[in-house]
Amino acid sequence: MLHVILYQPEIPPNTGNVIRLCANAGASLHLIRPLGFTLDHAKLRRAGLDYHEFVSVQVHDDLPACLVLLRQPRVFAFTGSAARRYTDARFADDDALLFGRETSGLPAAVLRSLPPGHCLRLPMQPDNRSLNLSNSVAIAVYEAWRQMGFPGAV
Repeated sequence: MLHVILYQPEIPPNTGNVIRLCANAGASLHLIRPLGFTLDHAKLRRAGLDYHEFVSVQVHDDLPACLVLLRQPRVFAFTGSAARRYTDARFADDDALLFGRETSGLPAAVLRSLPPGHCLRLPMQPDNRSLNLSNSVAIAVYEAWRQMGFPGAV
């Protein structure tokens, strides 16, 4: 199972979309505090539709606690500052895909803590700042799931 980790997400509909995505791709979702919303926020629930019951969503006080619970998985962080493209990574079962805040991304200290080659970027047109968080997660999850042969899919 893939693990999606959202580091201090701020926008409820993005997280709701990721809940729906994780349910459909068979991934777990981990949220790192502080959150910019409550889990019963109407926009989060609306974006996630009725998929909340089909995905494991856990909230953690910090990233180290999350990684301990997940038994120290390989972590791939997605950031616009990475040189390596996400398509150059080889994903495997139990990998964790880490995404930063909508407004500021992942802290530099988190990115420096990862092994070389584990910071990945999604290609974009020059002079563009970023993609929407839930779109970025969808691109990464489906690439990782594709590489694993879409286990559990119909």
